[in-house]
Amino acid sequence: MGKGGGDPNKIHDDGVEIPETAHQISTDSWFQVAFVLTTGVNSAYVLGYSGTIMVPLGWVGGVVGLVLAAAISLYANALIAMLHEYGGTRHIRYRDLAGYIYGKKAYSITWTLQYINLFMINTGYIILAGSALKAAYTVFRDDGVLKLPYCIAIAGIVCAMFAICIPHLSALGVWLGVSTVFTFVYIVIALVLSIKDGMNSPARDYAVPEHGVTKIFTTIGASASLVFAYNTGMLPEIQATIKQPVVKNMMKSLWFQFTIGLVPMYMVTFAGYWAYGNKTETYLLNSVNGPAWVKALANITAFLQSVIALHIFASPMYEYLDTRFGISGEAMKAKNLSFRVGVRGGYLAFNTFIAALLPFLGDFESLTGAISTFPLTFILANHMYYKAKKNKLSISQKGGLWANIVFFSLMSIAATVAAIRLIAVDSKTYSLFADI
Repeated sequence: MGKGGGDPNKIHDDGVEIPETAHQISTDSWFQVAFVLTTGVNSAYVLGYSGTIMVPLGWVGGVVGLVLAAAISLYANALIAMLHEYGGTRHIRYRDLAGYIYGKKAYSITWTLQYINLFMINTGYIILAGSALKAAYTVFRDDGVLKLPYCIAIAGIVCAMFAICIPHLSALGVWLGVSTVFTFVYIVIALVLSIKDGMNSPARDYAVPEHGVTKIFTTIGASASLVFAYNTGMLPEIQATIKQPVVKNMMKSLWFQFTIGLVPMYMVTFAGYWAYGNKTETYLLNSVNGPAWVKALANITAFLQSVIALHIFASPMYEYLDTRFGISGEAMKAKNLSFRVGVRGGYLAFNTFIAALLPFLGDFESLTGAISTFPLTFILANHMYYKAKKNKLSISQKGGLWANIVFFSLMSIAATVAAIRLIAVDSKTYSLFADI
């Protein structure tokens, strides 16, 4: 049940205050949590991976990169999951775990990184939802009247309405099933239409289109998109919702995510690239050909699924705000409802403004992976595990963890530079509030 209010806060010896949560914890089965994770992996973002990952990397780099990134991501997430009850304390937030292991400064740094990560993901979802809405309109009327910034504004309003109605992550409940249906619809449509186009098209060019320095930067940027595809940056917050035994159940959820959960993503990503080669659009449904109503249905379901998926990645911010201001109890109580309208609405309004200002979806994937997913999921996870378990680890295990820390630190720096360069280039090509 939910916890909050009063003064039940825990304070570690180093001065890190850990507030009880106003949201529900320990109520969900491992299967529901697995669907939360799988919803994130197979969100409408998958409609971009053919263009943002496969095109810059080609067949060999793309396939090997996706498989390796999945294996590394499973390993890193398992490390975090196994630390959930470290020291006899259940750490229901990423920053709580970092604060327990390192102290107050790490608590603040981790929360800052996580906030940036989730803000960027949320902004990307609003861009994605707006792009899907515009694509659905364009199927019937390609007159340029409904521009992308308008669609992004509509998407932001719908996301805010959904956030107001769903108080916390566990309350998604049946909406996860609805999201799965939406996912099935747009993935099957994109898959079938891509295969049909591929079978009826002449030979495609699969050569990586960039050359020289530009190729290096796009390759590094695509590597950031690889890790973005698999990781939430909020595993402890998701694990907090799972029933006991939390570690065992979370591992079940992770194995589901990284086996069965990856099949739809792989199918549509590879099929899209096979059908269109290096001409694949960054939003796959802009490449496919088929009946207007079918394409419209795919885009509408992608729009609606993005609204639901965004709620998952916004939930840590909602939890922080609700806990900070003591918003607990009945969801429809006047105080609680008005708080969600004002605060969540304001938060998503700012997300929407940034999304409309810089609507470069692929660039947002790269930048999010670079500046937050790499540090949170790989660097911090490996070092936290090393710090917590170093007296029980062999020399080879310690060496492996440090190798990961150093490698992903260098990758994070390189990917950040590459992503900022991509955004700078696109910002010169397109005006602010671009209709792309």
